[in-house]
Amino acid sequence: MQIFDRIDSLIGADDCRAAIEEARALLLRFEQRSDALTHAIDDFLLDLITLAFIVECYGRGFELLARTLARRRLAKVRLLSEGVYSAREK
Repeated sequence: MQIFDRIDSLIGADDCRAAIEEARALLLRFEQRSDALTHAIDDFLLDLITLAFIVECYGRGFELLARTLARRRLAKVRLLSEGVYSAREK
């Protein structure tokens, strides 16, 4: 899905604050989410906010670790969203 490709590119963006807002707006496109998907999206956004905090406070030292965690959380959101949409099609 193109939404996830765009969000993945936002994880690597220099302007973390703008990336958070855009990612949040993109994820709001998922209507009637399952509880598991909702929690996964919340976890991802929390990690993205944590990434912004780390970059802002500590510079680029821990940035790679935080970006890796955010990408893993995004993978979980992707998997859960595919499951929700495939279940609706049945």
